Amino acid sequence: MGARGPLPPLVSVLVLVLCLAVSVWVPVSQALHVSGTFRPADLFQFVAKFGFQKTESQSGRDSFGYIFGNVSGPLRVGAGASAGATLAVLDRPHFLKLYAARPTASTLRSSRVDRDRDHLCRLMFADVGPRAYDAKCAPKGQDFLRRAPCPAGKLCPDEDTPSNVLPGHQFTYVIQNLGQPRYWYISMVACYRNTTTCKWEYYNRSSFDRPNQSSLSNENTSDDLHYDFWIVNGNPNLSAYNTLLFQFSFDRQNTVELYLLFWACYIILVPLQIYAVRSQKHPITRLFTCSLLLEFIGLCLIVVHVVKFAFDGVGFVNLQIAGDILDILSRTAFMLLLLLLAKGWAVTRIELTWKPVVFGIWLCYGVIHILLYIWNMTEVDIIEEIDEYQTWPGWLILAFRVLIMLWFIYELRNTMLYEHNMVKLNFLLHFGASSLVWFIYLPIIALIALQISPLWRFKFLLGITYSADCLAFFVMAHLLWPTRSEQYLLLTSANYTGMEELDEFNESPHVVHSSTDWSLAPLQTHPEAPDAALRENLTAENADEDEVLFTALQMNHNNHKLLSSNTYG
Repeated sequence: MGARGPLPPLVSVLVLVLCLAVSVWVPVSQALHVSGTFRPADLFQFVAKFGFQKTESQSGRDSFGYIFGNVSGPLRVGAGASAGATLAVLDRPHFLKLYAARPTASTLRSSRVDRDRDHLCRLMFADVGPRAYDAKCAPKGQDFLRRAPCPAGKLCPDEDTPSNVLPGHQFTYVIQNLGQPRYWYISMVACYRNTTTCKWEYYNRSSFDRPNQSSLSNENTSDDLHYDFWIVNGNPNLSAYNTLLFQFSFDRQNTVELYLLFWACYIILVPLQIYAVRSQKHPITRLFTCSLLLEFIGLCLIVVHVVKFAFDGVGFVNLQIAGDILDILSRTAFMLLLLLLAKGWAVTRIELTWKPVVFGIWLCYGVIHILLYIWNMTEVDIIEEIDEYQTWPGWLILAFRVLIMLWFIYELRNTMLYEHNMVKLNFLLHFGASSLVWFIYLPIIALIALQISPLWRFKFLLGITYSADCLAFFVMAHLLWPTRSEQYLLLTSANYTGMEELDEFNESPHVVHSSTDWSLAPLQTHPEAPDAALRENLTAENADEDEVLFTALQMNHNNHKLLSSNTYG
């Protein structure tokens, strides 16, 4: 037809490049099987945040949380308790006090003397130190700390009950949450408790091996500590643990089932829509199919990540990032589709008015949404119990969405005022109602999420957003199904030149509504019968296009004369 698709073929290439660029740019956060390196010169390093489930009394140790693994480093044999760093596993109240006292980069640069850093260590452990177990200094304390690194091939010094340590590992924490699920925080600190004075001091360099110059190598001369942790919900010794829950933090448990459920829904919808777009090659149908495919491909990437994560605690984080970006692009493409239909493009008119404004607003929304995602991944402190919509960029994108919704209503109203075909009006009415629900649901659930615990908030937002998007795709597929959409979409071939003249004629002032019998009414009063006659004439075999156009205009002219005679006769 005369209208062309709003998306150029280059878009698919740009989408692929954007996903790859963002997946490389955004730093990959450690998964729940975490490994890495700690430099004592940094004094403090946050490792992971994990939500442990509530301990069930009838399940016993099978419902506990477990942290186990190894911490290795160039520790001199015999250095024992007065050396190295500390592995801290703390609940939120204790961790926040340690985290608040951590030194900034400028403080570290100005405190190059070990004596100054001893003072920093005492500030950080002023609250936690007296409450953390030590055989001499705090015999009634809680099991919060481990001295690190652990001797090669041996248990960590604080593991006084070897039977509690999982085989093949140097330490094991057992987490009990008797009241409710809670977040626990793992960090490495270059401080140790002097067992003689019970004071906290900066790590002891003399306790590390210093090879002679002949054996100098990067691996052996560094004070860096290497850690490898597993953090799980449930007993790792239990062979029948739930794979869908074991590796996941409590706030991410049961999300695998959600992803698989929506993936199954799209497995049904996508083939049907591909059949529809092959049956009806129309720009509106193609744009909708493009949005649907972006959503489906993005969801497939996320499903691959979470399924692998369920087995190894790592997954493919880059695939997840690419899937999130495709999800954002899918929503922005769907929003463009709604704006085009609201302006009546390919429904009541062929030419799209205000093209720079429409595509400019759509492009701004997509860019801001992607920047919000990157900002949330890089700038929002993981310690904060907030989601992306509880930050100022989040409120900005929600406000922008509401403004676009108001503009959508304005454009849809104008389109309906100038449309007199009842079939098209009925389509616009149902389309507008369903689209408004899609526009407004996100700001509403963002406000509701403020009252929900962070341990449940992610699953709440995930379930609602994916449900709303999936429902919107199904509704739009129903409205644009070929056997229905041929009644209100402009499906004329590109070489047909009479459509613009017909559009101008149908929008002329003499075309009015009437509730009289269609047999005595003008063409636009009851479009079923005249439209059927018009379609019959237009599809007549061996009919010349010029004759068809003349016949259509003559029918409208005769009907108008009939209306005039009935009115004034």
